[in-house]
Amino acid sequence: MKHLLKLGDLTSEQIIDILNLADQLKDENKKGIVHHHLKGKTLGMIFTKASTRTRVSFEVGMYQLGGNALFLSGNDLQIGRGEPIEDTARVLSRFLDGIMIRTFKQDDVEKLAEYGSIPIINGLTDYCHPCQVLADLQTIREYKGKLEGLKLAFIGDGNNMANSLIVGCIKVGMSVSIACPVGYEPDAEIVKWGMEQGKLTITNNPKEAIVGADIVYTDVWASMGQEGEAQIRMKAFNGFQVNAELMALANKGAMVQHCLPAHRGEEITAEVLEAHANEIFEEAENRLHAQKAVMVKLLK
Repeated sequence: MKHLLKLGDLTSEQIIDILNLADQLKDENKKGIVHHHLKGKTLGMIFTKASTRTRVSFEVGMYQLGGNALFLSGNDLQIGRGEPIEDTARVLSRFLDGIMIRTFKQDDVEKLAEYGSIPIINGLTDYCHPCQVLADLQTIREYKGKLEGLKLAFIGDGNNMANSLIVGCIKVGMSVSIACPVGYEPDAEIVKWGMEQGKLTITNNPKEAIVGADIVYTDVWASMGQEGEAQIRMKAFNGFQVNAELMALANKGAMVQHCLPAHRGEEITAEVLEAHANEIFEEAENRLHAQKAVMVKLLK
């Protein structure tokens, strides 16, 4: 494991290994045990997409691991003035021990890894969100005691979250059901892979998708960069709200996950979110622990 560019690059064993280390680091953190595995290391954090959870969790995570984190805004770097990713990768590799990037194009992440000589971590692209799904899997295992054999139903846009959930869940032995409106399906190649490698269902009917689900997952209908489509998407996603009526079709005791930020009254009701707030905000906290495990694996 040289980088974390997408979950498809990892084996099932590598994913479980990261989750086990994340659990260990979380337990040590709760007990006040200092674990400076990355003392003297520096992580550069490139942001061309704004963030709350990604920035805070990586910055705090590096501090807790004894290292340093540098916030590098896309507007402040020469990338924003036309310097090629290839040159940025080669320069930053001489200063830093690793790079986390949160951006739009997956190709930018792949190029950093190709031309740089240090580990690259994908903090989010329009294609995938591997760090979030590692935190999701950690949370699901905490609440359910296992991963293999569980069913996750994703209700909403077939976006980067849907893409990464398909890959991550199938690699750990879970089944996945995705419900999205016509024209908003996940990446075709990922869907093909999922149907060949595991149990994946794609449907346009949320009620069909959620039956038998142990975990119900949703995300905003208009992600960053799609604000101009918000009204069109509101109409397209009518009927895809995670509410009490829909949750009644899931398995008894089903948990709810949301990568946040949540738009109450749109993709999820306030009632459902608050009823499952402990699970959702534990999921948010686990970004810290899962990403610390990734950084230890890559930078130590």
